[in-house]
Amino acid sequence: MKGLFAEPMGVDFSAALADGLHARLTGSTPQAMARVTLLTNTSRMARRTEAALASRGATLLPRIGLVSQLAPLLAPGEAPVADISSLATRLRLTQLVDLLLAKEPGLSPRAAAFDLAGSLANLLDELQEEEMDPSAFDALDVSDMSTHWERSLRFLRIVTGWSARDGNLTEAAAQGLALDRLVAGWERNPPQDPVIIAGSTASRTPTRALIRHVLDLPSGVVILPGLDTDMPEEAWQALTEEAGHQDHPQYRHAALLAALGRTRSEVPRWSERAPAVPARNALISLALRPAPATDAWRAEGPELPGVAEACAGITLLRAPSPGAEAATIAAGLRAALAQGKRAALITPDRALSRQVAAQLDRWRIIPDDSAGIPLGQTSPGRFLLQLAEMRGQPVEAEPLVILMSHPLTHSGRGRADHLTRLREVEIELIRAKPLAFPDRAALTAWLNDPEKPRLNDAWTEWLADMLDAVAAQPDSAPLIDHVTSHLELAEALTRGSADEAGALWSDAAGRAARQMLDRMIDAAPHRGETAITARDYARILHALLSGEEVRETFSPHPEVMIWGALEARVRSADLVILGGLNDDVWPGQPAPDPWLNRAMRRACGLRLPDRSTGLSAHDFQQAASGAEVWLSRAVRSAEADTVPSRWLNRIEGLLGGIGPHGEAALAGMVARGDRWLATAALLDRPDARHPTARAPRPAPRLPRGIKLERISVTGVERLIRDPYAIYAENFLRLRALPALRQGPDARLRGEIVHEAMERFARAVPDTLPENADAILRATLEQALADIAPWPGPRRLWLGKFDRAAADFLAAEAERRAKGRPLHLEDTGKLTINSLGLVLTARADRIDDLGDAVAIYDYKTGTAPAGRQQRQFAKQLLLEAMMVEDGGFAGIAQRRVDEVAYLTVGTRYAETSPEDFGPEAIARTRADFLKLIGRYAEGQPFIARLAPDLLTYVGDYDQLSRFGEWDDTQSARVIPVGQ
Repeated sequence: MKGLFAEPMGVDFSAALADGLHARLTGSTPQAMARVTLLTNTSRMARRTEAALASRGATLLPRIGLVSQLAPLLAPGEAPVADISSLATRLRLTQLVDLLLAKEPGLSPRAAAFDLAGSLANLLDELQEEEMDPSAFDALDVSDMSTHWERSLRFLRIVTGWSARDGNLTEAAAQGLALDRLVAGWERNPPQDPVIIAGSTASRTPTRALIRHVLDLPSGVVILPGLDTDMPEEAWQALTEEAGHQDHPQYRHAALLAALGRTRSEVPRWSERAPAVPARNALISLALRPAPATDAWRAEGPELPGVAEACAGITLLRAPSPGAEAATIAAGLRAALAQGKRAALITPDRALSRQVAAQLDRWRIIPDDSAGIPLGQTSPGRFLLQLAEMRGQPVEAEPLVILMSHPLTHSGRGRADHLTRLREVEIELIRAKPLAFPDRAALTAWLNDPEKPRLNDAWTEWLADMLDAVAAQPDSAPLIDHVTSHLELAEALTRGSADEAGALWSDAAGRAARQMLDRMIDAAPHRGETAITARDYARILHALLSGEEVRETFSPHPEVMIWGALEARVRSADLVILGGLNDDVWPGQPAPDPWLNRAMRRACGLRLPDRSTGLSAHDFQQAASGAEVWLSRAVRSAEADTVPSRWLNRIEGLLGGIGPHGEAALAGMVARGDRWLATAALLDRPDARHPTARAPRPAPRLPRGIKLERISVTGVERLIRDPYAIYAENFLRLRALPALRQGPDARLRGEIVHEAMERFARAVPDTLPENADAILRATLEQALADIAPWPGPRRLWLGKFDRAAADFLAAEAERRAKGRPLHLEDTGKLTINSLGLVLTARADRIDDLGDAVAIYDYKTGTAPAGRQQRQFAKQLLLEAMMVEDGGFAGIAQRRVDEVAYLTVGTRYAETSPEDFGPEAIARTRADFLKLIGRYAEGQPFIARLAPDLLTYVGDYDQLSRFGEWDDTQSARVIPVGQ
């Protein structure tokens, strides 16, 4: 029970650790196991080792800790306690970064101060871990670099000086002090009981120091995971020559052995467990040789033994898309489960793991996801973030409804009544107005509407109070004020009108979120009294919640796992699927360092970005050494073709270049993957035994005796283009709800221009005065102020209107010379007795020309012209027909001399039918009667009969199940009422 040991690739490390420990303690008393101190690299490995030890039956367990947390090994009075938390340190650094960005605004946006402070805090922790003297910054020469790095270096000198003078013991410094005290205690009184470090690759300086001291103990043991024993000694020695190959999976082991003066032959096995596939270990070892040594492929590759055996258990999956990759992986996991195997997906791609989990849901399988989910994506996290993003600004309609509909809002007694009342407010107030910025005044006016008074009770008073409270949240305040006011408002929302304790903090995610807010309250004074905006507070909260993960309390399936890359070191499964094997995923891109570039880090002796690549490579090498392995990637993402992972590229390149036996092995791997892709594709095909018919293009036909009784002039164009929409609106009585997301769109702009034109015509009923331009602009400004509550779009639209105003007034003067606006926004109704139909219209403007009239319609977009007016856009011609037939009560039957669309957009234009006159009106009348007559005789209402453009979207496309059919298919007549 002393010395340096290792386990090779393809071995379940936790189980091997338990085997070796039991073997060495055989014959000892049961208490001997309890006297062992075991230090692992992660808490997951600690749990896994406990399970492996307990699997042999009832036993005492060793004292298990982490190599990064040594304080529990010290006596109670010796354990150092940090004076300041990592969050408090980060908030302090945020003040410094904020001052830097104020002085150097070109460095980064001010909103990035908290994120930059996080990377700066990590750098300061690294300086302490690597025991770097801050004076090394003074020796750096950046004269041949960009000014950015010179500016960064000056700032780092200030920060390290401030950190040295601060005097507070940080969490990183406390860990370093714990190591010093532990080592000093061991030197005074070396422990006689075993102390074991297992599973660490010694990638950090404190861990390497701890390993050296443990090996000096009487019963000190270090067990290295995944030591490559197949690499030739010459290649092994080359790993640490000069700068070293830090991106190689075995670099850390080679550097540690070199520092200890050991060779691999002097490192015995800890257990007697055999690797799953020894030939696979040799194949992957050769494939991952450092780039300068890949000439060994030519020499060693053709003679490599057991290539077929090494590749027999590998399936190479080249999916055409991420969705296909997820579906195929899920199918493989499901098949393994049916065969009684334990199966695991290992991937650092969280998007892929979520897709696989969603695919598994088709079989009601909930995988055991070791990473959990980010706290910001849990129900309490989303609730807190939604509320945080609404603070400090007027309450908008869509975010309000989302927040009020959240399961945690009003989560006590009366939740069902809350949802019913909220739906009423949403449909009858917010959507119907539409109301972009709901507030107490609008709610009160709606409640007290004399035409339709509504219930005003404790719930409506609570809703009004919440509207006031959200709107009154501070936009600029110290961080502590933001946290406390946000917390108070969140609890008031979850209590609801019944004022009962809600469910915000009731589950694991809620408790984690509350702990995060409590830590923010404790650390907030370190941010100082400087005011920050509510948006900055929301960014800070989002960053903190996204950085925490929480596991749900439900019971997942014990035999289907989703692991991160680190799990490959400590756990094994019968089937291991390595998913997302594309560059930038395996390995991922190192996090960008805004403070030190690669050359500066090398000069200071700090960790290089290659370190993270090497650690990821070691995880890959261990995971790929299992008995049955899938190597999976999507050859194309949603945007472009992907690049295979460098390690997968090397394996394919090696197999493809060592001769026919390698090519045959690679072809077999690909063939197995293609079979699984084909199998997964069958899951989405209709089952021949239970065919799922695609919906036909509907063409409902009304029963005899039921016919269209009312239609508007604008509805006639819909009847021509999309008869099904008229059927759904008039006979099914379905109406599209107004959009909840309200903004300055084209519809609202048209409404504003119509309102302004009506006000201008009423203000100036006759000849235009000299100040007509001022009057016109004033009416538009007033219409904008009344209808569009967005200052930015108001100014933009006003500017566009100004460019068209002069041309409009010039043309308006000519119109006023011929007549004057007689009827504005007038409604008309024409009864056609022969068809039993009422035709309705709302004319924007009808001018009195004496013995005739002119009809005008305002447009802000492109007006229909030419063939569109002849075939579809019959609005103006139908209004002319109604005037001649007496359809407007306030207008005597008269001749119509002119109809035109007046476009008031970024420019002014007039558009009239090319052949307008009595013949055109007569032709329109005849065509209209013929059109309505055909439907009265039983013509079916075909969906999307003549859509305007390929991008045409109708209100009833979902009802007609458009997408299961397309515009090229023939319609199926559907008799209604039979």
